[in-house]
Amino acid sequence: MSSRITSHQLNNGLYVSGRPEPPKEKAPTMFSAAVPYTGGDIKKSGELGKMFDGPRKSGQLTSGPLRTGSMSSGNTSHSGQLSSHSHSHSMNRMSSLSSSVTGSSSMKKSTSGPLNKHGEPIRKSYASQGQGLTSSSRQNSGPLPVLPATGLITSGPILSGPLNSSGAPRKSSGPLDSSAFIKSRTSSMVKNQAVTHLSQEGSYSFFSSFPKLVFWSIVLLFVMGFISAVFILAAVGNPILLIVVGVLFAIVSLPFAWNMFRGRKAVVKFISEYPDVELRTAKDGQFVKVSGVVTCGNVPLESSFQRVPRCVYTSTRLYEYRGWDSKAANPSHQRFTWGLRSVERHVVDFYISDFQSGLRALVKTGYGARVTPYVEESVVIDINQSNKDASPQFIRWLAEKNLSSDDRMMRLKEGYIKEGSSVSVMGVVQRNDNVLMIVPPPEPIPTGCQWATCMLPTSLDGIVLRCDDSSNPDVIPV
Repeated sequence: MSSRITSHQLNNGLYVSGRPEPPKEKAPTMFSAAVPYTGGDIKKSGELGKMFDGPRKSGQLTSGPLRTGSMSSGNTSHSGQLSSHSHSHSMNRMSSLSSSVTGSSSMKKSTSGPLNKHGEPIRKSYASQGQGLTSSSRQNSGPLPVLPATGLITSGPILSGPLNSSGAPRKSSGPLDSSAFIKSRTSSMVKNQAVTHLSQEGSYSFFSSFPKLVFWSIVLLFVMGFISAVFILAAVGNPILLIVVGVLFAIVSLPFAWNMFRGRKAVVKFISEYPDVELRTAKDGQFVKVSGVVTCGNVPLESSFQRVPRCVYTSTRLYEYRGWDSKAANPSHQRFTWGLRSVERHVVDFYISDFQSGLRALVKTGYGARVTPYVEESVVIDINQSNKDASPQFIRWLAEKNLSSDDRMMRLKEGYIKEGSSVSVMGVVQRNDNVLMIVPPPEPIPTGCQWATCMLPTSLDGIVLRCDDSSNPDVIPV
């Protein structure tokens, strides 16, 4: 007996063998209308805006009717009001959810709070505090936060003030904020042990470098010569000895005066003429001069007035001119001259890349090291009675340094060694575990007599820094 082959007809009219496939249940499709852009306006936000409309009091909800119930091990509370325009499918799901929950008014639970290990909210019991609160009353966490103007909910506090284009508070700088920041930065730099604070004396002083024993011996010799010449002149009446002593005093005093006024230029010339040494061939403990490009170390500096960043040496000097009835800038300030009123000089460790060999060495000028800088300073600003209010930055700088302006004539000079500058360093080479360093010499280095320029011998104490040019913008910091 032959079996009959089952066949069925498709929608396009064709007959195919086999049984037709059972119809598949289509998954419910959710439709949602396009949400209009509200621009952060709460009144246009619909049901979401009602959640943030007006302040709320603790223990009272005003959003709509309450619906309480209990699950198998606890109770769940739902607050809010459902929109009448919701989709029918979502209404059916909500109704089925509410039908599976049995009501119970003796217990309460909040939708927020910690959960236990089963994922259920932890129950807490609240005692009555004389305000009619029972165990069946609701507890709220407080008023809801107010939305900012942009409609974005952020984790930080809401700040008042103007906003920028991105909705963030606009940053504004003023004299109070900047002065407080600068004072805190200055105090931190002063307390930093890595910064060497140089003395208020200049880079060069002839009498400080000239041997004290030789100087006072010459002074004592001339004093004795003048006393003898005056005694002979009074006893015998012969002025020859007095004339001879006066001529010798003038001859000796002329080189001293010449060295006082021209000594700095002579030292700079001595440094420039000193031969450079390659770091590759330098021996350990050898006094050398190395010329190269500067790169900052771990602690860069910033100039005091011009705010030049990434410097290894900064110097700021304020001078005042003293007239006949003006105040003195310092105890040794003479009339009709410029006197130094304030000075700030700082230096830190830095690296120098040798021009000749390309090697890089660490120059140990920080942590209180002995340093003698010869860095050219330029006049930044001149202040007199006619233009004392022309520079608010200078007035603010004086206030930061606790200096009064009054009606004085002032001149501000500033110099610095910035990253990328070409400098010359004189010091002692030290090799320690393949680390090449330049450290201060143990004793001052004498320059010797320079007979061609009539310069007396002087000494260079510590590491010598020489820089007379600005930074090179083509240098890439490393």
